[in-house]
Order: sequence, then C-alpha cells, then structure tokens
Amino acid sequence: MIRHGVAQPRNPWSDGPEYITQCPIQPGANFTQKIIFSKEEGTLWWHAHSEWDRATVHGAIIIYPNKDNNYPFAKPHAEIPIILGEWWKEDIGKLYTQTLQSGGDPNNSAAFLINGQPGHRYPCSDSETFNLMVDYGKTYLLRLINSVAQEIMFFSIANHKVTVVGADASYTKPFTTDYVTISPGQTLDLLLTANQKPNHYYMAAKAYVGGVGVPYDNTTTTALLQYSNRGSKNYTYTPSPTPSFPTLPAYNDTNASVNFSGSLRSLADKNHPIDVPLKITTHLFYTVSVNSFPCPNNSCDGPNGTRFAASVNNISFVDPSIDILQAYYYHVNGEFGTRFPDIPPLPFNFTAQDLPLYLQTPKRGTEVKVLEYNTTVELVFQGTNLVSGDDHPMHLHGYSFYVVGLGLGNFDKDKDPLKYNLVDPPLRNTVIVPVNGWTTIRFKANNPGN
Repeated sequence: MIRHGVAQPRNPWSDGPEYITQCPIQPGANFTQKIIFSKEEGTLWWHAHSEWDRATVHGAIIIYPNKDNNYPFAKPHAEIPIILGEWWKEDIGKLYTQTLQSGGDPNNSAAFLINGQPGHRYPCSDSETFNLMVDYGKTYLLRLINSVAQEIMFFSIANHKVTVVGADASYTKPFTTDYVTISPGQTLDLLLTANQKPNHYYMAAKAYVGGVGVPYDNTTTTALLQYSNRGSKNYTYTPSPTPSFPTLPAYNDTNASVNFSGSLRSLADKNHPIDVPLKITTHLFYTVSVNSFPCPNNSCDGPNGTRFAASVNNISFVDPSIDILQAYYYHVNGEFGTRFPDIPPLPFNFTAQDLPLYLQTPKRGTEVKVLEYNTTVELVFQGTNLVSGDDHPMHLHGYSFYVVGLGLGNFDKDKDPLKYNLVDPPLRNTVIVPVNGWTTIRFKANNPGN
C-alpha cells in the first residue's frame, strides 16, 4: 500500500511499492504501515501498489491546513472528493496475468467511473449515478483524483468553469478553465461556483490518448450537477429533460493536454514559499519508451508477434527476488546494480517517424541511480517514438518536484532551458511526459531511502 505523494521523510520502509522498498504483503498476512505527513497540504490518495490492484483498491487522502492557518482562498461551502476510476467485466488480477502471458495490450476497461458509477449512459447505473447537489451562489471545492490505471483524462462540467487552486497537495495560483487534464496518480483541487441558471448539468470525463493507433477505452463517464431550490432567485424550477453536456477536447488533442499542464503555477506567496533548486549538481537525461521483445516463432500478441515492454534509458526493469531497499540496507549482493546511465546509451532522433527496428529491443536489468544526500537534480524526461509514441505519466516516490519546463519534440539542451520557469513552477509528485515530447523537473535529494 502506498500513500501516493506523501513524502514519508526518513520512513522509506513504509513507502509501499513492491520489490522497491518492501516485499508484497502476502495473502492472509498483515502489515502495520506508519504514515508521516510533512509539508503536504491538499488532496492526495492511497492505493495498492502490487500489480494492478490499485485499479480497485484506492481512496482519497485530505490534508487540511493546521489550526493556525486557513486556505489561501475563501473557505468553500462544502468539499467533495471526485474520484475517476474504471470498471472491467473481468477480474483485474486475471486480466493482469493474461496480459503478461500474451505479451499484448491488456483488454480495455468496460467503462470509466465517477465516484464508482459510470453514469446515465449505462442503464445499470441510471438510478445510482453520482449527483452533486449545489445551492445557487455557493462555491464548492472539488478534490479530483485520477485512479484510472493507464489513461490520462479530460474532465469538465457543462456551462461551468472551475478554478484550479491546488495540484498534488500543493497550492497553485488560481487558474480558471473550462476543462482540466489529469493523469493517473495526479490530483487537482478545483473551486466550482454554482452561478448558472438553476438546472441539471452533466460533469463528464473521457480519455486523452496522444499515441497513434493506441487502443483505449473510448467511453465517457458522467455525473450530475444538480441545483437545489435554495439560494436562487427562482426558488423552484423545472429541470430540462436532458441535462446540458460539457464540451471536452478531442480524445487526441495533445495541445489541450499540454496547454493545461503548462498553465499551472505555484502559489509562491509569503505563506507558501517555494525553493526551486537553481544550482544543479547532477544533470540527468532519461528517455521513456514503449519497447518490444522478440518471442519464439512470433508467438506473442504484441507488434509483429513480439512482447510489449517499456524502458527508461533503454533498460527494462526486472523485479529482484527481495526488495531493493532491504538488499541495500543489509548489503545483499546480486539483487541490483548501480550503473543506471545518466544519459541514453545510444543517442538517436528520439521522435523521428521511422526508427530502425533494432532500437525497439531494450536491455533487461535491475539498475539504480545512487544520489548523494542533498544533491540538487535536474532530470529531463524525453519521450520517444519507438513502437508507438505515447504520453507517459511519471511519479517520483518520496518527493515532490518542480516542473520547470515541458514541450513537444526533442529537447534542445541549448534553447529549451532558456524558457524554464524558475520563478513559480508547479510542485507536483506526478507529471505527464507528452507524446514525443519532454518534461524537465528539479528537486533536492534530501529524503534517503525513497
């Protein structure tokens, strides 16, 4: 189990990811987890961290300001968690096992969910669709969480705008928009003011998929925003037969995704200062790729009979026999290596349309990057077009980091750093690397073991 985005300072043994900081909790066994909150304030979430169990084992974490402080915005009338999820017609554990055996893409989910329900478009959910009752003129804080296993999601509410005031348990400068983009693992704090004509309005979410030919769940989940008869000038109203539906970006609108992510800024006021590393001691450049391994007689279900894989700097991770933290602490040899490369071993035109097939096969390994305490790190994530270019959500355990830049195409080490935001970059724990694009983060390595 992991408390996603909780730094757990000096407490890596309860961080949660299997075979990294601890071994999986065995069936019938128990584990007492110690949770240490530090600077987090806002919305996070917890989830299982073994195979795909997080798809159904998850929930919200809400961290309020301490008793001597207030929100950096007017106190909302009410707060409502909005959890985006998904539902399969088959056991998720069996699906995961079948996917590993076949080497192909997993079956798509049957539906996306808002607070556990797919919405009015599904007869089975019609009577139990999530309804958010609001009073005219009141403001509400929506705590939006994306617990979907793989898809980045667009979310919107018909005829209403929302104001982003927080992301990944860190306050942001208020940013008003008619849609948001949220990747798996991310959270957003949104202020919604009920200032439209009293009626019923749909809120909706659907997948964003930047990769060409990438299979995905193309359904749309809905919930209902329903005005009460309190607080409005017209104390009674007859709702429209069909609620208004929001306009969401096209499923493959990469610019909409990138523009939203690039619009976020840290609040960075005197009560919420930031500390962006300016003097960098370690520069890292990591490619993030979809890959494939050959199968005997082309017998797998991946491209051309291969097995799907993924890699960072051309290394596809192999689970050790015990968790890496335990092996490190007890000096167990042979479980991992310390030669993870700082840069790609083989440079190439990462986002070219036609790439040689030999580049698709990565190396297998269990390698780590060792950092000295208080090292200041700049890490550039570069997406590649191997097999199929796609967006990649990236999460760093034990840290939040400053997202100082992002863009499309190949990262230009001479030009792109000139456009970094080093004044008020957003502080996140999960970031989207755009399809065939790059994202740069900065952090200080001051949390040993995570």
